[in-house]
Amino acid sequence: MNLWQVLRQPVVTEKSTFLAESGKYVFKVDRRANKHDVKRAVEQAFNVSVVGVNTMTVHDKTKRYGIRPHLQPSWKKAIVTLRTGDSIQLFEGS
Repeated sequence: MNLWQVLRQPVVTEKSTFLAESGKYVFKVDRRANKHDVKRAVEQAFNVSVVGVNTMTVHDKTKRYGIRPHLQPSWKKAIVTLRTGDSIQLFEGS
């Protein structure tokens, strides 16, 4: 898999902000990507050393917009743990 297609977007929530303080960053990744692909993509894109990667699939949900139900698709999330001292500036606000 092409490493530039692995990372889709960062997940910026209250919980992911607290994780970033301890060196863990959350990304939305391609559903076909495995942990090795995510590790190589983060290391190449941000020039950091990745210690561990945890992945999970967020299953689809049914939401209602007015009277009509709408199905939100499932997606894959990766929590990347960096080596002590490394950080990603995208999440720091700089």
